[in-house]
Amino acid sequence: MVFIMENTNKIASLELGRLLAMFAIIALHSQVFMTYLLMDDFPVFGNIFNQLTRFAVPFFFILSGYFIQPKLTHTPLKTIQSYCAPLFKIWIVWSVLSLALPFHWRKVAENGYLAERTGYWNWLTQNPLNALFEGGMVHLWFIPALIIAVSIIGLLIHFKKTTWLIPIAVILYVYGLAGGSYQTLTEVWTPFFTRNGPFFSTLMVVIGFELRRREITLSSTNALILLLVGFAIHFSEAYWLTQFDVPFNLHDFLIGTPLMGIGVFFLLLSKPQLGHHPITFTLSKHVLGIYVCHLLFVVVFLNITGMMGITLAMRDFVIVFGTATASTLFVLIMDKTPFRQMLFR
Repeated sequence: MVFIMENTNKIASLELGRLLAMFAIIALHSQVFMTYLLMDDFPVFGNIFNQLTRFAVPFFFILSGYFIQPKLTHTPLKTIQSYCAPLFKIWIVWSVLSLALPFHWRKVAENGYLAERTGYWNWLTQNPLNALFEGGMVHLWFIPALIIAVSIIGLLIHFKKTTWLIPIAVILYVYGLAGGSYQTLTEVWTPFFTRNGPFFSTLMVVIGFELRRREITLSSTNALILLLVGFAIHFSEAYWLTQFDVPFNLHDFLIGTPLMGIGVFFLLLSKPQLGHHPITFTLSKHVLGIYVCHLLFVVVFLNITGMMGITLAMRDFVIVFGTATASTLFVLIMDKTPFRQMLFR
């Protein structure tokens, strides 16, 4: 998601995958289909769509590991510094912006800016460790998780412990599941929400790293089978866990989720020329920028649709496509200004 190369070295289909995954995340955060197409007042279609989009973040992590593998293998400590320092800066900047910008405009109008913001700041302080791993807004968890995963891999390489990569990543993932979606069954204690931090990101980045290091590929047919198996396992788990009062749409990661991300990755890798167009390359290099700002634009369009009384399918359309368009235009405009270095990289 964040590793940038020259267009001549890029794989068109993977760059297209970045854009599709980013759009899926925007739709996920827009909470589409949750107020209509109901069955017994339950948003069945909305919950299914919610889980369908869960391939996106694993795909981004896998992609990051895949692209960083050569540099991380040859100069691990130097690569940790050069890769993670800009990400940390972006995380700080957008955390500050997210803490400062109001979410509920009506509340600001009625009670003032500080009243609206104080409520959010107080909510974050209720679980400060979790807030530390997320930053100023929930979606920013991706950045610290990626930094930690890359750092773990780089340090293990530096200390000649490459054989520990997969075991450590699997142990972290299992603990993340036990303390996350399966916590109702396991009663495992965790200091913070296990989606954050190293628990899931490490395995996903290691997978991408190992796929490139070992030069593993799959045919499009086998990749599609792997993808469908991943979706089948993920959805079966999500449905089964509803018997234990775990909401169907709660899950970021389950046992089948890595297979979803790997399946999408291999499917795109098997069709390298898919999406080969200048627009793909132009937009894909801005995906990190779109990611860090998109949720603030979701907030903007939530307020606009609320004030205008727009509901149902039109509300979803305005929020999703408004956010995708506005966040993309914002990043493209900022890229032409001195603010680019401060806001993005």
